Amino acid sequence: MPGIDECLLEAMALPGARGAALVDWSSGLALGTAGDSPVGDHETTAAETAELARAAAEYESFAPQTDAEPPFGGGAPGLSGPPVEDLIVTTRTGYHVLRFVETSFDSSVFLHLWLDRTDGNLALARHRLRALAEGLVLR
Repeated sequence: MPGIDECLLEAMALPGARGAALVDWSSGLALGTAGDSPVGDHETTAAETAELARAAAEYESFAPQTDAEPPFGGGAPGLSGPPVEDLIVTTRTGYHVLRFVETSFDSSVFLHLWLDRTDGNLALARHRLRALAEGLVLR
C-alpha cells in the first residue's frame, strides 16, 4: 500500500498530469505535492481547492442529510466516508479532479490531480485516482 509520496508519483505518471496534491480540506493545507501548481504555489492551490471540496461535501445540494447519519455526516445511511466521491472541474486548458479519500480518522482529505486538457485522459484519471485513494496509507 503506497504512502503519500508514492501515491502522488503514481498520479503524476498519468498521461497529461501537470500536478498532484493530497489536501486536508478542513484546514486547506497540502499534505504532499508533486509536479506544478496552476497558480505557481501549491499552498494557494490547496487552499482554493479545499474551499470547493468543503462546499461539495457539506452543502445539502450535493450531500443530502439523512435521518440515520453515517459517521462522516452525509450521504446514504450505512455508508461511511465522504458523501461525495469526486469533483471534476474543466477549464479551457485543463481538468481538475478532486477525489475524496476515506481514512480511519476523519476522512477530510482528497487527492487533487491537475491534467492538461490536450494530453490528459479524464476517464482514465478518474478511474486511477479511485484506485489510488482506496490504496493510500496515510502515515
